[in-house]
Amino acid sequence: MPGAGPSQASSGQHSAADRDWWRGAAIYEIYPRSFADANGDGTGDLAGVRARLPYLRDLGIDAMWFTPWYQSPMADGGYDVADYRAIDPLFGDLAEAEALISDALGYGIRTIIDVVPNHVSDQHVWFQQAIAAGPGSPERERFWFREGRGPNGEEPPNGWTSEFGGRAWSRLTAPDGTPEQWYLHLFAAGQPDLNWGHPDVRREHEDVLRFWFDRGVAGIRIDSAALLAKDPALPDLPIQPLPGEHPYVDRDDLQEIYRSWRRIAEEYDGDRALIGEIWLPNPDRFVRYLRSDVLHAAFNFDFLTAPWDAEVLRTSIDTTLMMHGRVGAPATWVLSNHDITRPVTRYGRADTGFAFDRKRYGTPSDRVLGERRARAAAMLAMALPGAYYLFQGEELGLDEVEVPRERIQDPMHFRSGGVDPGRDGCRVPLPWDGEKPPYGFSSGDVDTWLPQPDDWASMTAEAQSADPGSMLSLYRMALMVRRTHPDLGDGSMKWIPSAPGVLAFQRGDSFINITNLDTDPCELPSHERIWLTSAPLEGGRLPANATAWLRPSA
Repeated sequence: MPGAGPSQASSGQHSAADRDWWRGAAIYEIYPRSFADANGDGTGDLAGVRARLPYLRDLGIDAMWFTPWYQSPMADGGYDVADYRAIDPLFGDLAEAEALISDALGYGIRTIIDVVPNHVSDQHVWFQQAIAAGPGSPERERFWFREGRGPNGEEPPNGWTSEFGGRAWSRLTAPDGTPEQWYLHLFAAGQPDLNWGHPDVRREHEDVLRFWFDRGVAGIRIDSAALLAKDPALPDLPIQPLPGEHPYVDRDDLQEIYRSWRRIAEEYDGDRALIGEIWLPNPDRFVRYLRSDVLHAAFNFDFLTAPWDAEVLRTSIDTTLMMHGRVGAPATWVLSNHDITRPVTRYGRADTGFAFDRKRYGTPSDRVLGERRARAAAMLAMALPGAYYLFQGEELGLDEVEVPRERIQDPMHFRSGGVDPGRDGCRVPLPWDGEKPPYGFSSGDVDTWLPQPDDWASMTAEAQSADPGSMLSLYRMALMVRRTHPDLGDGSMKWIPSAPGVLAFQRGDSFINITNLDTDPCELPSHERIWLTSAPLEGGRLPANATAWLRPSA
């Protein structure tokens, strides 16, 4: 059951002044399998989230983003959707989702959901119809079915590779055992790609948007947003495709697809947001998606993957603000998500950046150094102009867990031949209270769907709530300052002079952020008040790997 009811001050009634909430919001990502388990089966559910809404309110967030909660065989953690209008029984049902959306609004928290338009599950009714209908049928035109190459069609139609490794094509087998057509899947074999040149595909997704907007959802996060459209000729990849010439990444067709989505969003009082997951190295191509008639925002992966280096981070910040400013879009600042190595672990390694192809088992990490940098990085990201996203457990300073190989579920691990540890390490169920697993995640002594470490007792939300120096206490205080300080959130900033290895900037007239990425303590800018520091000062100076928020001198 939900906790104590909301106060009158957070009635959930948003005024016209809140219509641009997405420009400066603090948004909390929830991976529902791992947030909280209310029914005791070892898997998180929506009732568990409802019971923890007071925790999210007290944390100080404005919105929560759910990774897919739809009916799914879970071939890729729910990103293989079988039915967009049904909640997977693991998590509850549609009535529970509607109650959660409503309850959250009562606490002043909006709900964002994931839509996965590039593909569906191989259990989706459309794909099952396509298999049954056979080659050349209208049902197969909603997907990318093709004959194979070679004398007997034994080779795939082209040489594309899956984002998870291996071929991007799988071959069907007829009931009599005869090899059949191939179908395209840029991810796992259980995720067949949709043909966005087909009108049924466009109509269906537009109807899905309306279905959820009608139920009070405030935003849509669009998974793999740059991959939907394909060159219908399905050519092999050129060696070095020019921007816009890739056969399935960032094709110009996408702009009109998202314009149609934007028109739907604007039918709903103008306060519904479309947020794209767009990995593009070319900033000019990236910013096209943020024009005023396309998407509202997109994730900033350049900042997310940057190493702990002052020059690199400053360049990322400058480029981000310049490009977003060209189209009047807000920047987003992200340190982690359900795919990325957790900051405490990443920042404690020799290589503090992130790339999927560099993930390996047994990479050493200095936990103390990583946590210190993660605290400083969080305050830096919260102080920058725009919206701030955090992934569940980031506020607890959780480590990336090395899940035993026999317990791994992520298809990225298996398709890499076991080389890549996969993404399960950041998806381990949260520790809420208690001295041993499941740490209050589930009731009773249950085995959670991914195993929790035996040394997380000091990391629980309960333990950290009682410690003013904990990561959770820092996040609560920083998010409170961010929410209440008039110069934070959306807006502008200006750099102020600082020593090498130090990032210092001012927001408005009354806020300074200074982050010391150097190895030695640095002097603070002239100030009349210290709002918050990520680590204690040393003789009045900011120590290495620390951030301070200041009120400048008049």
